[in-house]
Amino acid sequence: MPSDPTSGVRAGLRGLTTRGRSFLAAGITAVLCAYLLDQDALLRVGLLLAALPLAAAMVVANTRYRVASGRRLSPRRAVAGQEARVHLRVDNVSRVPTGLLLLEDKVPYVLGPRPRFVLDRVEPRGYREVSYRVRSDLRGRYPLGPLQLRLSDPFGMCEVNRSFSASDVLTVVPQIQALPHVRLSGEWAGQGESRSRTLALAGDDDVILREYRPGDDLRRVHWKSTARYGELMVRREEQPQRARATVLLDTREIGHRGSGPASSFEWAVSCAASVAAHLLERGYQTRLLTDTGQSVPGPGTGGTNTAADSSGLILDALAIADLSDGGGLSRAEEPLRTGGEGLLVAVLGDLDEEQATRLARLRSRTGGAVALLLDTGTWAGLRMLAPDTGGEQFQARVRQLREAGWTVLPVRSGDSLPDLWRAADGARTTSPYREEAGA
Repeated sequence: MPSDPTSGVRAGLRGLTTRGRSFLAAGITAVLCAYLLDQDALLRVGLLLAALPLAAAMVVANTRYRVASGRRLSPRRAVAGQEARVHLRVDNVSRVPTGLLLLEDKVPYVLGPRPRFVLDRVEPRGYREVSYRVRSDLRGRYPLGPLQLRLSDPFGMCEVNRSFSASDVLTVVPQIQALPHVRLSGEWAGQGESRSRTLALAGDDDVILREYRPGDDLRRVHWKSTARYGELMVRREEQPQRARATVLLDTREIGHRGSGPASSFEWAVSCAASVAAHLLERGYQTRLLTDTGQSVPGPGTGGTNTAADSSGLILDALAIADLSDGGGLSRAEEPLRTGGEGLLVAVLGDLDEEQATRLARLRSRTGGAVALLLDTGTWAGLRMLAPDTGGEQFQARVRQLREAGWTVLPVRSGDSLPDLWRAADGARTTSPYREEAGA
């Protein structure tokens, strides 16, 4: 909103459209011709032509509509390749109706063209709602807004832009594939049949007790201990144990091949998202760990977050995951040593002998270990032209990890993740490419 009439006139003149400038030029020309030819009628026409755009500029520039806007995303996290809808609401909070309003929302080109809407008239205290769709095949975080409001006069002589300050962020997460339920080698369920058998073996000596407090349920009174201590003792609330899992994502640039959505790195990111979502669904307390040492959820938050919270944090991190310049997995070893007693699922790119050796040593610190080892040469097209190119080194890494106790799933470009995951059930005997691995 202009602070004074002079600035308002200047803003209005800058907002003259091609039609308004043409009328003004025609009016000035007519006035000059009328002065030279001494034609009073032509003078009146010229003044009228020049006055019309000037009047429109003053009216539009000094328009004092009070308009509020809001934006709602559905959903706030969109899956790559799927559409999301953006809902806009414009409220007229003033006591006078608005004129013609043109709305334009600022959208990154990746999501599509900028949406534009025309609102003819909004009554006092009224509102209008419009919506548009966005879609991206690339994961990431994309800003939406701010919303721009364009005021125009009925004759189209002048347009003045107003911009709101609020903006939102649309998060496009990797594609997630549903994985089959399999019993992984060495996993600890933490619940279910094995959990029931553990509780069944617990006797009276394993019960955790505390003093009775007003309001405690009398059904929780432990009478044997009450008689022993001479005061009411109750059993503590049982804290259900949850199995832990770590999904390790190899983001090293030197460990991946290909470019764009069809690269091995994008396959690895989608694989990590699918595995994390699957483990969270099965009740695992899951964290995402990268070769840079970054852990999501961070230390101290994993136990307090719900599965939905953890899933959201992991997907947000994977939405902006990028290739790193690291040369090895050493920075991920310390988090695995200190908190890697659960199931470990690693999505790995190319490994050299030293990296495979260090991963082999980490196997003893985990309850179970599954490695999806990417044969990145197939993403670069090397194996397509010459199947034996670099294959011996890849098979050597597969054997090395298997000898250390890992369940290794070799992955080639075009493989189905659900089929690979299904093969993890007893993978030592049914693993894909078994003949190649034993060559």
